[in-house]
Formats: sequence, structure tokens, C-alpha cells
Amino acid sequence: MHPPPSNTGNIGFSWFKEASAMASADLRDELLCSICLNLYTDPVTLRCGHNFCRDCIDQVLNTQDGAGVYSCPECREEFRKRPTLQRNIALHNVAERLRSTQPHQEEITGICCTYCIHSPVPAVRSCLLCEASLCDNHLRVHSKSPEHVLTDPSTSLEKRKCSVHKKVLEYYCTEDNACICVYCRLDGEHQGHRVEMLDEASEKKKLRNVLQKVITKREKTEERVRSVEERWRKQQEKVSGEAERVTALFIDIRKRLDDLEKRVLSEIFRQEEQLSLSLSDVIQKLEIKKDELSRKMRHIEELCNMADPLTVLQEPDTGDLCDPEEGGGDDDTGGHDKTHDVDVDGITGMLHAGISDIMTYLQTISPEKLYEKKPQPVSVQSRPSHTQASPVSGTVYGGNSVIVMTGGAGGDSGIYRRGSADILLDINTAGNNLLISDDLTTASYSRIHKKYLETAERFLCNHQVMSGRGFSSGRHYWDVEISRSGQWRAGMCYPSIDRRGRQSYIGDNNKSWCLCRKQVGSNQYSVIHNNKEVQLPHQISSNRFRIYMDYEAGQLSFYELCDPIRHLHTFTTTFTEPLHAALYVFLCSIKITGGGRAGSSCRRSYRVTLC
Repeated sequence: MHPPPSNTGNIGFSWFKEASAMASADLRDELLCSICLNLYTDPVTLRCGHNFCRDCIDQVLNTQDGAGVYSCPECREEFRKRPTLQRNIALHNVAERLRSTQPHQEEITGICCTYCIHSPVPAVRSCLLCEASLCDNHLRVHSKSPEHVLTDPSTSLEKRKCSVHKKVLEYYCTEDNACICVYCRLDGEHQGHRVEMLDEASEKKKLRNVLQKVITKREKTEERVRSVEERWRKQQEKVSGEAERVTALFIDIRKRLDDLEKRVLSEIFRQEEQLSLSLSDVIQKLEIKKDELSRKMRHIEELCNMADPLTVLQEPDTGDLCDPEEGGGDDDTGGHDKTHDVDVDGITGMLHAGISDIMTYLQTISPEKLYEKKPQPVSVQSRPSHTQASPVSGTVYGGNSVIVMTGGAGGDSGIYRRGSADILLDINTAGNNLLISDDLTTASYSRIHKKYLETAERFLCNHQVMSGRGFSSGRHYWDVEISRSGQWRAGMCYPSIDRRGRQSYIGDNNKSWCLCRKQVGSNQYSVIHNNKEVQLPHQISSNRFRIYMDYEAGQLSFYELCDPIRHLHTFTTTFTEPLHAALYVFLCSIKITGGGRAGSSCRRSYRVTLC
């Protein structure tokens, strides 16, 4: 480029300034890292002579570590060993000097001046006619004619012009709802239409009406929310009242059942006492009769041993000894015929009448709310009187429930209200080698890893699962049945039990209790809590067990479901968290066969179970 003549001072100064800017731009290009395309930061040099930012070339060389060969990103020259990086102090000083003299170049993020091509300069205005953005310097020399409309800096200047006449949009047609230029208004399709200036139309088109409508809708929505919340509150109060009413009703039902139980047992014991007295009298009379017969037998034996026939014939009582009337033996006592057995029909009738009264009482208390369908007639199925079981036995059907009453010496006691949904396994807690049945009642060991989603609730280090529901009050029970002779544990645990590590096994911590069989095929059983094991002395023959919990009393008991039911062990403590059913399964499967809530226990050997 040749310098201009000397008589053009201003032009020469501008030329010099532009040349300086171009030189500065060329120098900046030489100071750019070929990797990050920014000014060098802590530049270093390879043996091939090319320069890079230290961080940039380090990242490139790190990616080449696995290949065993290193190369320059610029010329591709290869190095057998990782090249040593030599700091280029001179290049570093030049780059820092340039960075300090042009700080604005890295800070500009907005719209730049269209005419400052060598170094970006922020634009202050945009010309719609020229379709260019201007800095302060170029704005001073820009044309001041009216057709050069200036606006705030914008990158979409073409949208501010008419697509037909390429003129600036200045008017707003209210009939067509369109922005138009002056030619559209005078000669175009909007000729004769009512138009407004853009600023005036924009002011009128403020979204105040829309905002007011939105505010009104929001107020209506808030009112609906308050209405729904009030309805929810009333429903909660109604449900709470119904729950209290049902609780009071069942308390009354339990009281009536307890009273009925006392009356029936009292009648049984009364008849037992009466029968005992009668049979004692018969036994006494028969003992007297037996002594008399023994005396006669000895006298007859003495007569038989006499050798003198005259003495035998002179015996005065020989006729009485052969009296055929003596053979019956019932004319003196008759005790057995006069005694009476336990009146099974009477006791069953008393039980039937009491339960009928209770069912009649239930029908008088909002039966449409207590039952989904009307209660069926109450019937009692009594065992034959010749059986050895307790006479208080039978089945009473009422509504959707069945009351099964069984008895017998050595049987377990307690009133159970069965709920099939009380104990259901939570598949989200199951270990990866457990298969949970569709009805959530059976856990089976599987050699196939299930790859369940890893969550905080899942047991990850063992084959365990726990129930979804926990119990924090009352008395509850649940029964399990083991399929094969594998290793297993069954019990209850707190929800805060660890889900990982050896300490998460049921019984091996202070947050769980269990009955277990540790060895495959073994007949040795034990109970475990807090890693303390107690061997059971009993010989277990059944594969069915019951776990019973009394939360308020702090008792957790285990029973073998044999005939009769046998108590195995009871833990006594103070429960501090809700209790969940828990299972550990290895090379076998465990099925939950029943469960429910336990009420007040029956006396002696009689049991009433609600199924």
C-alpha cells in the first residue's frame, strides 16, 4: 500500500490509523494458538518449533499416551517419547502486551460496528436504510437525512423493512393488523385504510387487557383451590369421624365377644363341675360294690378248698352267693345310667344365640356403611358330640367374613382378624437373586441375577426382602410356609435397617429379629437378634411357622404350626420404630400363607380366629 500525497493531512492520518489496525490484526493472527484459536496463554515450544498453550498441548499429549507415539498437532512430526515442553518467554511477553493493549476485544459480546472490520467495536445505533450497525465514530459521519432511520442496535434489520417495497416500516394498518411502509399506504394494497404510527399503535396494543383477563382467571383458580381444599378438609373430618365411629363399634363388638366367651366358658365349667360330682358319686358306689364282690369271692374260694362236704352243705349263705340278681350290678348303684354327659347342644345353642345377637346388633348400626352387601344368615356347624375336641367349635358365617372357632388342649389362643393385604412383599427392597410372585406373597431364590434398579431401599448384599407395610401399634401375626430344605430366615425388622454389608442380614443387628435355619438340610433351628443366636432345643417337624407381634407389650413370638401349635421363643423389648415383615431366602422359597390383626386373647385352650 502506497502512502497518500502530503497535502491531504486528514486522509493521511486515517490511512496511517487503518494501516496500524491491519498490522495489529496480522500480529494478532500470529499470536493465536492453533488448538484453542485464542491468544497464547503460557506458550511452550515443541522440538519441531511450533508453539501452543501449555494446557492445550498437555491435553493433546495426554490423549496420545495410549498410542505410544506422540505427534505435533501442527506439522504431525512424531516423537517416540513424550516431548519436553520448553517455555517461550518472548512469545509469552508479546501475547501479554497485545492482550493488555486490546482488552475490549475479548469482552465484546454484543452487536459490533459493521464498518470496523479490523477490530470489533460495539455498535450504538443501527440504520434501517443502510442495514448497518454504527459505532460512535461512524455515527458522527453518518447521513442525517430523514430516510436514514436510526434504531437501537439490532441484528435483524431486514425485518424492519417492507418485503415488497424494501422501505422502512413506519405505519400500522388497523384493518389488516399489519405493519406497512409509506408506499403500501399511498399506492399499495392498504391504500385508503385507517393507519396509525408504529409507536402509537404499539402503545395501544399493550397487553393490559390480556393481563387483566389472566389476573381474573388466576383469582378464579385460587378460589377453586380454596374450595377444593375446604372440601378436602371436610372429607378428612368425615373420614376421621367414621374411623372413630368404626373403632368404637369394634371395641363394643370385642366387648360383646368377650362377654359371650365368658358366659360360654362359665357354662362349660359349670357342667364340668356338675358332671365331676355325679361321676365321683358313681365311682364311690362302684368301689363299695367291688369290695363286697371281693369279699364273696374269697369266701367262695374258702368253701371250694374244704374237703368235708358236710361243712359246705351246712354253710347258711351258699344260696345268696349264687343269686343271679347279683350279676347285673346296676340295681344298687345305677350311677352310670343316671349321669349326664356335657350338654353340647345347649352350649352350641348358647353360642349361636350370642353370635346371633351380635349380628343383629351390627345390622342396626348403619349396615349400608358397614357391609358392601347384606350379611348372610348366621349358621353354626358343630362337631359331633363323640369327638374329643372341645365342644366350643364351629363356623359362623356373617357378611363377608368367616369366624372359625376351634379348640383343644394345647392349642394356641388369641383372636385373629385376617387381612390378606396386611403382609405384602415390597419388590423395591428385594435382592437381585430373589423372584417375587405377582401376588407379592412368595419370595423364591433364583440363580439368575435380576438386575433390579439399585435404590436406597433395596438389599444389595443378600437375598432379602421386606414387606411394604409396617406396624407401629396393636397385635398382629403372619404365617409362612417354606418349600424346600434351604437356608432361610423369617422375622421382623425396622425400616432403618442397613441395606448393604454383612450387618444387613436379618437378626445380625439390633434392628431385626428372626427364626432361622442356617444349614441346608439341617434340623437345627435358632432365633437371632443383635447377632446373638439362641439354639432351639425343639425338634421341628413342620415347615409352617407363625410370627406374632404385640407392639405395646414389646413382644415378638415364634410358633411352629403343628398340631397342637407349639411356642418356640419370645423376644421381649421396647419397640421404637414400625415393624416390617422380613425374609431371607437361599435355595428355597417362602410363601406368606396368612396374616392379620390379633385382638384380645381367649382363656384356656379355646381359640377364635376370624378368617
